[in-house]
Amino acid sequence: MNQKIAIIGKGNVGKALENGFVSAGYQVRTAKKGQVVNATEWADVIFLAVPFISIGETVREIGATADGKIVVDVTNALTPEMQLALGYSTSGAEELQKLLPHAKVVKSLNTVFAQHMALGSLHEQPLTVFAAGDDAEARQLVLQLTKALGFDAVDGGPLQNSRHLEAVGYFNILLGYVLGNGPNIGLKLVR
Repeated sequence: MNQKIAIIGKGNVGKALENGFVSAGYQVRTAKKGQVVNATEWADVIFLAVPFISIGETVREIGATADGKIVVDVTNALTPEMQLALGYSTSGAEELQKLLPHAKVVKSLNTVFAQHMALGSLHEQPLTVFAAGDDAEARQLVLQLTKALGFDAVDGGPLQNSRHLEAVGYFNILLGYVLGNGPNIGLKLVR
């Protein structure tokens, strides 16, 4: 039940996830370049909280230590010019799965601004996050982990649906930073 969590990346997202999971009682190790293998060998679940353009380098460092483990792709598939890098025929998460064929890749948390990741809520209302992945058990575990952070966690179906989650994440960034709403916004599925 209490999975060991490695968070790759020590930026805003990595720090927020670390704070949230530690507060929820999980064992957490964060890692940056040069420390990745140690953390991923130890962990049950690996969160990739690095810039999308760093995925290839990060995967090369992780190597086979991700085999058989859940790898949660928190990245937004954006170019350095802040444009959507991939479109309707594939996603960053699907490409990550190709790079880590023996891991269980799940796309989640990319639709939330970093400052809301530790508590899973905004203005005392749980924000909605989705988990999309081809391994149903891995997807359910990621949903449990995000619920432990305080989110309203919703099953997003197969990994192919990460194409839509990446577009929603990009739209959230546009709403917040380009259209002037700021990062103090979030998404909620009403049902």
